[in-house]
Amino acid sequence: MKPSLEDTLALMRDLRKRCEWDAAQTHESLRPYLIEEAHEVDDALQRRDDARLREELGDLLLQILFHSVIAEERDAFTLHDVAEGFITKMKGRHPHLYGDGVREPWERMKAQKRTSIAEGLPAGLPSLHRAFRLQDRAAGVGFDWPTTEGPVDKVHEELEEVKTELAHLGDGSRDRTPTYDATHDRVQDEIGDLLFAVVNLARKAGVHPALALDRANQKFERRFQGIEALAAARSIKVSEAGLAVLDALWEEVKNTEKPQD
Repeated sequence: MKPSLEDTLALMRDLRKRCEWDAAQTHESLRPYLIEEAHEVDDALQRRDDARLREELGDLLLQILFHSVIAEERDAFTLHDVAEGFITKMKGRHPHLYGDGVREPWERMKAQKRTSIAEGLPAGLPSLHRAFRLQDRAAGVGFDWPTTEGPVDKVHEELEEVKTELAHLGDGSRDRTPTYDATHDRVQDEIGDLLFAVVNLARKAGVHPALALDRANQKFERRFQGIEALAAARSIKVSEAGLAVLDALWEEVKNTEKPQD
């Protein structure tokens, strides 16, 4: 018979009693491991590696068991309380499936209980995802464009404002270490507004901006590694080649890729 979740819980309790390291852990000491394991699950998902995904989900489950057993020892709550809360929440999110309610967007349901748009959003959320969630919550109460046309126009508007502020920097190098003055602050603000507008466009198009940026990062990394390989084969030193040569290599690499890239 295959192990059950009760078996995993019993094992965790036993480890807390008999393993010196496990017994010494606290909610606070485990925080870095929780973040690390979540990232490792995400990495396995990106790589579409089922064997590794299975293993990493087990490591993530360990963190859930760890925190639940520590809470149980404090008489705060148990894993069964966690399960009960999960079931209650899921049924509450689907009143049309588990009751007599009507189907309603989750963010609209949550908005009725919140006192602020930021309530419940962790301070440490990555900026792209935080922007996405803030916009998602605002959309849940009706603050949203009906189509992608509005967000597209907003991106153009914000880009023009960025260009205006960049013009104030003059003709000097713009990629040097910045001087933090009023001009820099305005450029930073306008670029922030542009990024926020792009996030909103992605959300309205049904694309998560963090996932889109992941794909762009992977594409850039793959193509630049292609540049490095071509340069090495032709005895070109990348750091001394110059923009024109590197750009030509970039186009060469790009033209060898599949059309969808």
